[in-house]
Parts: sequence; C-alpha cells; structure tokens
Amino acid sequence: MYIVTVEFTIHLERMSAFMPLIVDNARASREQEPGCRQFDVCLDPAAPNIVYLYEAYDDRAAFDAHLATAHFKSFDAAVRDMVAAKAVRTYIRTDPK
Repeated sequence: MYIVTVEFTIHLERMSAFMPLIVDNARASREQEPGCRQFDVCLDPAAPNIVYLYEAYDDRAAFDAHLATAHFKSFDAAVRDMVAAKAVRTYIRTDPK
C-alpha cells in the first residue's frame, strides 16, 4: 500500500468554500479510481483551519493516476488561493507478519 498524508492550512475565511471541494474530491477518488482504497478528510477541533487527508492507494502508480484525473486537477486549481500552506508526505505501509 502507498499511503499519502496531506495537511492543509486553509485561510480561515475560506474554510466554508474549501470543505465541499475537498469532500467532493475525496468522494470522486474513492468512487472512480480503482487503485484508491481510502480517502479520509479529517478536521482538528482545536485548529479550525487545518484539514488533514489520509489516502491509501494500491501503489505509487495508482497515486500518480489520481494526480492525473480531471477531478483532482479541477480541485487543485479551485483551491489554490484558499491554501495558506500544504505539507504532503508519502509512506509505504508494511504489515506485520
């Protein structure tokens, strides 16, 4: 499994516009991308402008396919001015035997 985490810092006044866009992007990823196994959108109650994503893909190729989708490109362009900061990390999940 290829795991991606993203932490967005959103301009606080743009959170109400950002949230429906990220929820739609997550839903489209789960429903339309065969290699997307999980796409969670998480909020921190103590930090109202932080949005954390946890995404799981079959492999790096599936994540690269996600980045090439029309729904991701549309989302990315739409939120560009809403994002104050973005940190992306990737991991390879290993399962204990």
